[in-house]
Amino acid sequence: MFKSLFVPERLFRVAMWIVSVVFASFLIGLGGTIIGDLPRIEEPLTIEQFADQRLERERVEIRRLRDVERDVEDRRAQASLHLTAVSNAYQSGRSAYSNWIATRTATTDARQDAEVLQRTRQLDGLKTSEREGQISVERLEKDLLDTKQALAAHERTERQLMDGAKHAYESAVFRQEFRVFAWRLALTLPPLIVAWWLVMKKRRSEYWPLMRGFVMFAVFTFFVELVPYLPSYGGYVRYAVGIVMTAVGGHYIIRAMRSYLARRRQVEQQTEAERRQALAPEEALKKMTANVCPACERALMTAGDVVPDYCVHCGLKLFDRCGSCEIRRNVFFPFCPKCGTAAAAG
Repeated sequence: MFKSLFVPERLFRVAMWIVSVVFASFLIGLGGTIIGDLPRIEEPLTIEQFADQRLERERVEIRRLRDVERDVEDRRAQASLHLTAVSNAYQSGRSAYSNWIATRTATTDARQDAEVLQRTRQLDGLKTSEREGQISVERLEKDLLDTKQALAAHERTERQLMDGAKHAYESAVFRQEFRVFAWRLALTLPPLIVAWWLVMKKRRSEYWPLMRGFVMFAVFTFFVELVPYLPSYGGYVRYAVGIVMTAVGGHYIIRAMRSYLARRRQVEQQTEAERRQALAPEEALKKMTANVCPACERALMTAGDVVPDYCVHCGLKLFDRCGSCEIRRNVFFPFCPKCGTAAAAG
């Protein structure tokens, strides 16, 4: 394969593409670093920055009330456990007393019934403890209810203050997003314009591989670093940009199609010799090898045993006779394949 004379040319083409890709990759890395630092230009916005000064006081009070709420809930839980223990003790003592009093005869003489009086006082003490426990639980429940109501009131005030700041916050975010987008546009649009100019004017330059790398960088930067970060604003901006890009792209496609058709008409008006001379020999031979006319790119057709010397579609001359040896030869051969006579002399 490497004995072919065209191998160095192909290798150079591959090498130039590698140069373009490597150059573009370094440019993309540098551009990505610059674009990545753009958010640091603007400080991140929070809705709290646009709220009334009372917001912070309300939040401090909300945090305090939540601490109080947790403390009251803990004390109520402990008081409830204590009340349950005292109630169980009272119910147990009352049941034991009822069983005991049923097995003996009560007397009206207090001196002979001291144990009855002692047990009664014990039950009264348990009942008093039970009532005190109930009062403590009820007081803690009231404190918890008051705390919850105060907390709910402060949370409503907080929501109202946040709602009041929402419009100003959204307006500031809108302006910030627009400024960041403007920075991105200012950094990505000039390379895109330069890339467009290079494609239009410098495609034949000997430094085109480097320029092609710059074009690849500009296209990547536009579609990766700019388009995905278009501000939404309800979709209006994105749809508007899409419409503009589609209109511009369609405009250039239509112009390209018209130019192509105009060139086709101009070519059709040329003589056969002019059309043949305008064709590159290597490209023409490649198309003829694929059985395609080099001019109109339609299939070369034969009629029975007739070997065509002209394209039946556009009349392009494909074969003639060597002026020296009279062998049939391809008109795009620069020399006769049999006698080596130059085509110009044939």
